[in-house]
Amino acid sequence: MAANQEVYTNRSPRSTRWRAFLLPVLCALVLGSLGPPAVAASAPVFPVSGFFISGSASEAVNNEKLQAIKAVGGDTVITFGSRLNPGSLAGVSADCRIGGANCVQVALSGAVLNRVFTYADASPWGAAAVRCPRDRSITNNNKLFTVLVLPSAGTGCDSSNGRYDVVVVSGGNAPGTSVTGSLARVATTLGMKLYPGMPVPVNRADLPYLPDLSYQSTYQLFTERYLQYHQSTNNLGGLAGFYLSTEMPLKDSSVFEPVLAVYRIQNQAIRRIMPTREAIVSPYIDARSAAPGRGTLAQAQAGARNIALTASGIRLNIAVQDGMGTGKGGAFFGNEANSSVDQFAAAIVGTGSWGSKYLAPNREYFQAAAAGVAGTGATLWANMEGMAPANGTNPCDANLRGQTTKSRIDRQLQQMANAPKKIISFMWDTYYTCTGTGVPLVQRLQAGKAKPIVTDSSFNPTAGSLSVTGFNLSGAKVELRWTTAAGVVQSRTVTAASYNPSFGIQQGLNPMLERVTVSVGATSLGAGKYYMVNVTNTWGATSPFYSSRGY
Repeated sequence: MAANQEVYTNRSPRSTRWRAFLLPVLCALVLGSLGPPAVAASAPVFPVSGFFISGSASEAVNNEKLQAIKAVGGDTVITFGSRLNPGSLAGVSADCRIGGANCVQVALSGAVLNRVFTYADASPWGAAAVRCPRDRSITNNNKLFTVLVLPSAGTGCDSSNGRYDVVVVSGGNAPGTSVTGSLARVATTLGMKLYPGMPVPVNRADLPYLPDLSYQSTYQLFTERYLQYHQSTNNLGGLAGFYLSTEMPLKDSSVFEPVLAVYRIQNQAIRRIMPTREAIVSPYIDARSAAPGRGTLAQAQAGARNIALTASGIRLNIAVQDGMGTGKGGAFFGNEANSSVDQFAAAIVGTGSWGSKYLAPNREYFQAAAAGVAGTGATLWANMEGMAPANGTNPCDANLRGQTTKSRIDRQLQQMANAPKKIISFMWDTYYTCTGTGVPLVQRLQAGKAKPIVTDSSFNPTAGSLSVTGFNLSGAKVELRWTTAAGVVQSRTVTAASYNPSFGIQQGLNPMLERVTVSVGATSLGAGKYYMVNVTNTWGATSPFYSSRGY
């Protein structure tokens, strides 16, 4: 690159460390190389393609829900896992009886009981889960139970020390419908993907943000039995993989090694039993300046890498929670650092400026995560929190958090930059469907899905070229505002010279990402000044505020 050809991109000083992981578009400086002539897209898209959901024992309900999700562009649904709870003989359901006697005692007759555990996921495991001589499938008083007898020492069916752990799986009422099985069938029929939640250990009593690994060997054996059950009953095309429900911050800290241990156990089990399936894990951003658990950008990069290295040979998708629904993350641009946080964030962090309440914008955390994941084989996704902190003005059924707005979601999408290959969202039930302040969020999304979303840009003032990436950029008229080196404020509105609807696919990024290029004529940009980009697309919709800093 010639010395006088300096390219200005969307980086703050803190994000320059991840220069190698930013837009491939930085390589294109000449307009003739920036893509095909402008053409029109067939239809606008909402770039969120997956949702967390609650499953139902009714296949009709599941079908209706997945059809609704598919109608807004979703192709992926995710459920949460249940906990493997330590228990006792006295705590076993009175309905779990064999010949009138306690089911655990009957199943373990002639052997020594080590510990009792219970597990409930509203699916009747039944005979398909019975693999060892002592296992039992029970129907009593219209209730379904599966009793699994696991060795406390060794693997397989026999314990080397003669002691056994017993897990009582409760499966609801007879005849019983597998919630996961129903979702897998519906997803397969609709050409969608299901990631059911895997079992998770309970949390520690002393440190409730960490899993209890005091029964790690039992948890590991039960995880394998869980996967073997699904392998035998739900091994359908729609079962794309599994969700690892245990959460941790996007942070490098030895404190969270127990969480990483759980991920390794789960991923290794998937690799052994269902090696063609993927896994999703969803760590969260906590960028609050005053929070004891806050994580810096460097910690986020290292934390993402640590998580990626638990993959154990399977495809691991790391869907970073953006923290906007819990107030832990901030969606703001660098020249908004001195602006007041919005009313929803203020409900969590108090009044003040974005720059004083948060260590850095979400954009920089996603760029840090991308740098951490690079080269590991894992894939970076984003988990956009589809709610807002509750502040008394935004009710949403009986949920802990409140209903959000379409404009806030647009800001969240911008702040993910081009880092995640896929965007999913928490949670369809009922943040997207509650009436809340008058109109369900899903209806607002449908009404506003044509809005262009600018996710990144590259400005070469010497050449007068501007490249813009994002969603719904077809037919773009681009307004660029900037301040020259002489301090003169300039503005140009130009129709895009080229439009590449396949940019994301070609570059191995989110396949819905598009790119447009424009020429504003040779100019200059003041040192450290921001430039602003505004896009109006073929549907007449205009993008939300977007800015980037030059150097």
